[in-house]
Amino acid sequence: MLYWAVIFFILAIVAGVFGFGGIAAASAGIAQILFFIFLVVFVVSLIAHLLTGRRPPLV
Repeated sequence: MLYWAVIFFILAIVAGVFGFGGIAAASAGIAQILFFIFLVVFVVSLIAHLLTGRRPPLV
């Protein structure tokens, strides 16, 4: 998921350089949403690991 956030961030930078404001804003928004989802999943996994001592199963 972090990979896709970086891809959309790079797409937003390239679109911004070429003057496509709408595409740049949309890509930046998607990258931001994916990054925050990644952070939430990471924190939940970290807490689960610390409490149980093992990795939680992937859904």
